[in-house]
Amino acid sequence: MKKVLIVGTLDTKGPEHLFIKEAIENEGLKTIVMDVGVKGYPTFMPDITSSTVAAAGGSDISCLIEHDDRGYAIDIMMQGATKIVTDLYNNNVIGGIISLGGSAGTTIATAAMRLLPVGFPKVMVSTVTSGDIRHYVGYKDIVMIHSVTDISGINIISSQIFNNAAMAVSGMMKAHKKHHESKPIVAATMFGVTTPCVTTARQLLELQGYEVLVFHANGSGGIAMERLIETGIINGVLDVTTTELCDEIIGGTCSAGPNRLEMAGRMGIPQVVSLGALDMVNFGPLHTVPAQFVSRKLYKHNASSTLMRTNERECVELGKVISHKLNCSQGLTSLYIPLRGLSLIDVFDKPFYGRKEDAALFWSIRKHIDKNNVQVIELDTDINHESFALTIAKKLISLIKIHHAMRLKSS
Repeated sequence: MKKVLIVGTLDTKGPEHLFIKEAIENEGLKTIVMDVGVKGYPTFMPDITSSTVAAAGGSDISCLIEHDDRGYAIDIMMQGATKIVTDLYNNNVIGGIISLGGSAGTTIATAAMRLLPVGFPKVMVSTVTSGDIRHYVGYKDIVMIHSVTDISGINIISSQIFNNAAMAVSGMMKAHKKHHESKPIVAATMFGVTTPCVTTARQLLELQGYEVLVFHANGSGGIAMERLIETGIINGVLDVTTTELCDEIIGGTCSAGPNRLEMAGRMGIPQVVSLGALDMVNFGPLHTVPAQFVSRKLYKHNASSTLMRTNERECVELGKVISHKLNCSQGLTSLYIPLRGLSLIDVFDKPFYGRKEDAALFWSIRKHIDKNNVQVIELDTDINHESFALTIAKKLISLIKIHHAMRLKSS
């Protein structure tokens, strides 16, 4: 039976990690404890010592203690922990991972967790969970539990939270099953304002035997999709909603970074791309909109989300960026332009309806796209019309089949 790996700083948070070790073992599971502390002696004996972790990170624990540089020590222990965790996973020793920590412990443990595949049980109890945790979680499915109190002793609050965490990783590990179906996998991007399009396309793809992974285009969703494409498990991409590029270029809150819309082309994966939600940039509540944008056309999507209409200049830049990214594609690529609207609110009589802005986007794409490498299709409908959704889904199916035939022929 695989074991649960417990990662912790046993010099400062030993009793707390011993508590979850005993709770997990009471569930009939076995554990491995890895000590990543560098301040002093562990309060109980780990299976993997801090000396072993430091050595795996390229240093000596006594040197770290003597050097007394917290940042440097965290980096070393993080490198050592990630190496050891990777080895344990590759050798089928562990089936789950859990940790308790403050900022340092969370940094070390989640770095290791991010290297483990999606679906592998990962639980992190942390003092930093109530803040911005994006850089801890990345694009992986780490369960972050707020510790509420500091991780310092077993009390009426911490005992409940620690026990919940132990039960969570135990339950996930007992129920964990690998997915063995061999359906071809399609990745798709969706926003609330492109949901009708993606839902219709997804349903057709599923009827045709494809498994569709839909990613919310909120920044982390785009990053997750790009990383999964890189793993090689994706057979085709239906990138309907490229709105994250707006936030990257203009400065919104849903950026997926400068490399969004590149991995499928780099990997040679068939892709059908559209312009979903390029009419908007995302911000938080209205009062958080940057001062330079307060006079722009804004729309309160909900209490925590304010949208800003992209203008003509920004649309020209978006068209240029999208074209240059797609021009570099190494695989079959089609770009579909919905001439009558880019989202549910960019159609006639809706808040972001903008014929001039959309026209600027279309003009820029026509100017900069390499039609020898990218097939461009313009449809006289909005992006959420059923005919648009069915057309792009059928096109992706066609490209995947052509790509598969080409690979068979070349082999």
